[in-house]
Amino acid sequence: MPDPIFSDLYQDTEQLIWAPTEQVRRRGRQRARRTRIATGVAAAVAVGIVATGVVALAGPSDTGPPTPPATVEPTTPTPAPSPTRSAEPTPSGSPSRTPSAPAATSGTPSARPPSRAVPAAAMLQLADLPTGFTRTTKVDGDWSLESVTIYCGNDSPSLQVGQVASRSVQFDSPSDWLVQRVTRHSGTSAATVMQRVRQLVTGCEPARPGDSLSVLAESLGGDDALLVGSEIEGTPSRWLFVRRGDLVAQLRVDHQTTPAEARRTASSVADRLCAGTDAC
Repeated sequence: MPDPIFSDLYQDTEQLIWAPTEQVRRRGRQRARRTRIATGVAAAVAVGIVATGVVALAGPSDTGPPTPPATVEPTTPTPAPSPTRSAEPTPSGSPSRTPSAPAATSGTPSARPPSRAVPAAAMLQLADLPTGFTRTTKVDGDWSLESVTIYCGNDSPSLQVGQVASRSVQFDSPSDWLVQRVTRHSGTSAATVMQRVRQLVTGCEPARPGDSLSVLAESLGGDDALLVGSEIEGTPSRWLFVRRGDLVAQLRVDHQTTPAEARRTASSVADRLCAGTDAC
């Protein structure tokens, strides 16, 4: 009895039509050829991939040296801002107080402007006068040059231009009396005062016949000085004006004072004025 395996195989192939032997051989040769071609193509592709990788790794041999990388300047790091300390909270119900400015120390200059007052040291002293004079604390009468301008028929210029301070002193003797007034003037007003003294004297038009007002002497001392004389209703009078810097001294002197005597007095006056001005 035949083997069951072969019996089944026979039944399955009993109806098959087998190709001729030559045709089977030809198909085998074609299949073997196709297999060889596919294997060759696969090998060529593999060789090409390997060659390409080698070239990529080696790089082109005919190019120049690689370009050096660009130099980047180092930047200075910006310091991080220091943390701001927050203000301490103000207790509820109590207002915040702004600290006051520190008090000025003794070494800092004071904001108060220097005094413009005329110091006592700028006035004549008893040592500057002849023996017999005494100093008084009260100045009597209207003795100034301005007081005689009421006898001029025309208006007279004011001698108080730019005046900022004034001091007066009087000296008495058994036979005479002397009054001094020192005024301080702003800017260049002191020089203007001296010009106005001359204008007052030379420009005066006596209202009555016989009255006169004149300049008796000039350039007697200090920065400027002049002696003025008048005769009003037959009574002679003398005034001495001396300027030093921004100070102007006007003195009522003896009515017989000569230019030589006025020069000596003007020198003493100018020296004393230096105690009240920086012009010396």
